[in-house]
Parts: sequence; C-alpha cells; structure tokens
Amino acid sequence: MQSLSVETTKSLPEAEAMIRTELGAVGFGILSEIDLGATLASKLSRSVGNLKILGACNPQFAYDALLADRSVALLLPCNVVLDATPAGTRISVPAPAELLPDRPEITEPVTKLLYAALEAIGKVNLG
Repeated sequence: MQSLSVETTKSLPEAEAMIRTELGAVGFGILSEIDLGATLASKLSRSVGNLKILGACNPQFAYDALLADRSVALLLPCNVVLDATPAGTRISVPAPAELLPDRPEITEPVTKLLYAALEAIGKVNLG
C-alpha cells in the first residue's frame, strides 16, 4: 500500500509525542490508539516489535468528506502507524489518494494536512 512516511532517530515514545503535536497543529486529534506490538505479544506470545497505531481525525475534514461521500466513514479515523526501527522510528499514514482514487476533492485537502504534519518531523517519503 502506498503511504506517506517519515523516519526519525527518535525512540517510538518520543516520535509519538512529536507526531501528536504536529497532527494537533493541523487540526487532528487522536481518537484511538492500539499498541499492536504489545497486543500480539500478549495474545500470541509472538513479537512484531514495537508497533503502534494511532487513530487520528480532523473533525472539519471528516464532516466535509462525509457530506461529499458517506462511504468515507469506512476510512475513519486515519491510521498513523509508528514502527520502531533499528535507527529510530518510522511514522506512516496511508496515501489518501490511494484509498479514494476518484475523489481528489476529498483526498487532496487531507493529504496536504498530513504531509505538513509529517514534514515538520523530517523529509516525507512516498512509498
């Protein structure tokens, strides 16, 4: 899946604090969080490493997008994945245009906001 991502030398907790701040600066709040690494270790006694998913939502964007296309609810909240790497942490979000390829009026505004939040942390990669 194509995503927007940034890598930082910060630990996962430090990177999480940074992305929460930067998402807040562009109008996103965190609705949910899943410590996927801990959950899978607990349920399966297997490790996928330190991996966390934040459910982020920009209320104004969500409202406007839902008015345009109610099926957008299937994509809410926006997943922000924090994945510990040997060098620090990778922060990724799905590329909105891939999720709704025929709705640029919906995807372009949120892409700009997410890009701005990630760019505040480092160089954004599209991959």
